[in-house]
Amino acid sequence: MKKSTKSRLKQAFELNEEETFQDMIRGMVKSALLGVIEEEIEGLCGPRYGRSEERPFYRSGGVSASVYLNGRYETVRRPRVRERLMDGGSREHGLETWKAAKDPAAWEDAVMRAVLGGVSTRQMEGVYPDDLASHSHSSVSRLWNERAGAFVQELQHSDLSGFDLLVLMVDGVVLGKDLVAVVALGFDVDGHKRVLGYRLGSSENAEVCKDLLVALVQRGLRMPKERRLLAVLDGSQALEKALLEVFPGTLVQRCLVHKERNLRGYLSRKSWGELARLFTRLRRSQGAAAAEEAAQDIAAFLKGQNAQAQASWEEAGDTLLTLLRLGVNNHLNVALLSTNAIENIFRNLRSHLGRVCRYRDKPDQEGVTQADKWLASGLLLAEEGFRRLNHYEHLKELAKALKRAA
Repeated sequence: MKKSTKSRLKQAFELNEEETFQDMIRGMVKSALLGVIEEEIEGLCGPRYGRSEERPFYRSGGVSASVYLNGRYETVRRPRVRERLMDGGSREHGLETWKAAKDPAAWEDAVMRAVLGGVSTRQMEGVYPDDLASHSHSSVSRLWNERAGAFVQELQHSDLSGFDLLVLMVDGVVLGKDLVAVVALGFDVDGHKRVLGYRLGSSENAEVCKDLLVALVQRGLRMPKERRLLAVLDGSQALEKALLEVFPGTLVQRCLVHKERNLRGYLSRKSWGELARLFTRLRRSQGAAAAEEAAQDIAAFLKGQNAQAQASWEEAGDTLLTLLRLGVNNHLNVALLSTNAIENIFRNLRSHLGRVCRYRDKPDQEGVTQADKWLASGLLLAEEGFRRLNHYEHLKELAKALKRAA
């Protein structure tokens, strides 16, 4: 059975209970629009032919009104709802869905969200079968290029001087053959996350990393004067070299997840369970003394297993314990002893970019390439779902510890 328009839209936008009706309305065709308005009315007034005397809202007919659909205003019959007042009177109640439908940019925003969510421009008529019939694949592509170009400008040129940087993560993601994006993610003292910027290159080399960090400084990002900066890296020597050159004095914390994964490659499977237990103990450590003891036990375990594993552990040195030695609440360990926060962005990014077969190298008039557009739009789409860092209330404690370390 063919899915209803509303069902396809819900699937395209991956709606959840917390999203507003405005997200549902954007791009909705005329027939589906009235259906969603009816859903809101039924939530206020109950079933159309049910008894509603006990409800504070009731239906009150409808009036002719215009709404912006598919690039033009169209006349529809707008249902009306009134609210009962304590004095026996009533007043008209505005419908949130109708307010959203009056937004002139609604259709364009919906198309962009669908494209960013993975709907091909050639498949748009399958998502919006009626009202998009007059909009060709090429017109949707032009809209995509305009909006995506604006995303690049927003992500690469916005002012960073007001961002109170506390923790920095920098990592690379492979987009294709000889195409790697190095991305910077920042955390402020209140636990808010922000994609600070990116650079494209052929590899995750020091020059690309340095170019990214210098660009962030030019846009206003500054090292805090009264405290040191904490950076969480995956172990890339190129990233660490570039970071310390641009932001000297930064405290580097190596990702324990990457280090454990690396050590497993040197050990037999029967040793993985014990290695995992020891690393779990290290991650849960509270304070420098407990962390040192856990690290010594890992070193002793590896010494009896494999010389290369031991060398890999020793190579990381003190950077594996940087955060733990600061003595802050170990609730922060989960988020800041690994690069999972930025890896999650890359996971979403791969889903967003999964259907891109190739990137055209030729830039547009603004010097922006197709890879720039896809990457910037994907990063901003991921940023929409950002939440504050878990246990962010302890970040002020971290800020004080970094100040003491200055």
